Amino acid sequence: MNDLKNLQILLQQGKFAEVEQAANALIENAQSAHQDSEAMVQIIYLLAVSYRLQQKHKQAIETLATLLALQSKHARAHQELAYNHRALQNTKLASVHFYKATQLNPALLSAWQALLPIYEQAKQHDALVICQKQIAHLTSLPKPLLMASDLFHDGNIAAAEQSCRTYLQQDKHNLQGLLLLAEIAMALKAVGEAEFILETAIELAPQSTEAKYQLFKTYSKMGKFALGLALTKQLIEQAPDNTFFIIAHATCLVGVGKVSEAISEYHSLIEQNKANTNVYLLLGHAQKTFGNINASVEAYQKACELSPHFGDAYWSLANTKTYQFSTAEIDTMQNGIASDDVDDADKIHLCFALGKACEDKKQFDKSFEYYEKGNTLKSSQLSYSSKQHARFVDDQINVFTPDLASRLKNTGDPDKSPIFIVGLPRAGSTLLEQILASHSQVDGTMELHEILGLAATLSKKQGNAPVYPHNISQIPTDYWQKFGEKFIKDTRIYRQGGAYFIDKMPNNYLHIGLIKLILPNAKIIDARREPMACCFSGFKQLFGEGQEFSYSLSDIGEYYTHYLRLMAHWQTLYPQDILLVQHEDIIQDTEAQIRRMLAFCGLEFEKDCLDFYQNKRAVNTPSAEQVRQPIYTSGMSQWKHFEPYLEDLKKALK
Repeated sequence: MNDLKNLQILLQQGKFAEVEQAANALIENAQSAHQDSEAMVQIIYLLAVSYRLQQKHKQAIETLATLLALQSKHARAHQELAYNHRALQNTKLASVHFYKATQLNPALLSAWQALLPIYEQAKQHDALVICQKQIAHLTSLPKPLLMASDLFHDGNIAAAEQSCRTYLQQDKHNLQGLLLLAEIAMALKAVGEAEFILETAIELAPQSTEAKYQLFKTYSKMGKFALGLALTKQLIEQAPDNTFFIIAHATCLVGVGKVSEAISEYHSLIEQNKANTNVYLLLGHAQKTFGNINASVEAYQKACELSPHFGDAYWSLANTKTYQFSTAEIDTMQNGIASDDVDDADKIHLCFALGKACEDKKQFDKSFEYYEKGNTLKSSQLSYSSKQHARFVDDQINVFTPDLASRLKNTGDPDKSPIFIVGLPRAGSTLLEQILASHSQVDGTMELHEILGLAATLSKKQGNAPVYPHNISQIPTDYWQKFGEKFIKDTRIYRQGGAYFIDKMPNNYLHIGLIKLILPNAKIIDARREPMACCFSGFKQLFGEGQEFSYSLSDIGEYYTHYLRLMAHWQTLYPQDILLVQHEDIIQDTEAQIRRMLAFCGLEFEKDCLDFYQNKRAVNTPSAEQVRQPIYTSGMSQWKHFEPYLEDLKKALK
């Protein structure tokens, strides 16, 4: 750290020769000592700035290329490249890198200001308007908030939070400060805190569409689509022609199960020529949820046509599980992965789509290569810790003892209507939900977020007080009934009037103790699948949100073993309320297993449960198309084609 400060001082003093000598020595030492790349990146950046200030532009460009090879999303490196290209009168390259800098860090005021004359000269009206608005926004911010925003977008989240909070101590009601603090909270995955901050911001500024739109995105992240629906109605009332608000409203309609209304809104945007690639993507998702697979494919293909390297659209085609890619589509995807102009998010989606395309062609070596590349790229963006997950499982086992379960038994809401289906993703839970939801007395819903939301609320740090699950014994007993009543109330919007309803959030297996506290009469079905098949199916799946353990074969294998360990614990505590259903048993003896499930839930047998694939209900999971077909066995051994590459998974599963 002192070395970096010394370099900065030398640079400020204009002692460029000393900067070069010191920087090169530090780089050489860092390489030989295998020191962390972050320090190396900062040293290389200062060296490049030194070259530019000496007008050694070609050396600066070469140095920045080295930096970007280490950290491709370094906003200031792109800004430096732009300065150098501008000095060499490479206007096109300068504009490309100024633009990349603003996309990576929207708080880089100088990059926006540099783009302004470029857009004016090129007469790019739309880009010019965006540029002018952002410059006006940034120049209106108090300097401490501009600095905090800059730090945040540069990835220095802790410093950004401290700077933002310090400013808000002086100006508590500053709307931009609150919005930035909420954005920081979301980045730290403190979603409940972001929700509170934004709701406070709206109380202070009831007409702020910016605050409301940010709150909508927070509600979506939390699965609170009913609240989001009310909020987006307000947004549309304030700005009826705003396409983003209309899309937000349609998203919430899908979230509460009003899929046909959402499809109508997407079509309306298309008819008004207001649809971009994202609208076609969302339309495809909605059509798939409803089982309109041909219409879904058409929408995804249109998105690909409008944006040839739009990775999400290609992955969505692959994720129908039935689509066969053409040679031309495969070539386009491969070109996208090889292109420097395609960002990592698109490349991740393209890798998973190519993995599926090659698997369909029985090119299993190439298929695994793409799956592995996609998983590696995705994993590099996440911060999942297998050890941390293991500790959480330990905490659940240590807190929810037989004594606690007995002492707090029947303190929650006695409602018998909830049926929870838990387990790992890709274990067959959607099939079980489809079977049960075909019963006349059972409502299928979706993967509801209410239990995860309650766990997150109880996990919020308050001074030195313990957090969930260690605080369970300290929570007043009457709260468990209140929490149960709130769950029943909050989930009512997803129901259609049946005596029972299903919550199919797989991750709820972590919180069965909490579920039984708030809803002691709830039934729980553990959807389980043969471990190699289940884990590799998860590895092949690019999930829309969460499931961060699934992007490494060793992580997903360890996660499965901890899942087994925790489920064994829950089974000892609540033996009458948890039913284990093995996916392979459902396939091999369907009717007997269906009768067993129905009996466990206290339901009479109905033939419609055998004909589950004829049920037209909305299904919003990767298995949507699969559960609209009769039982088939082809998926049971697909993993064996990839067995030579799965040693890490086998080791993790022991």
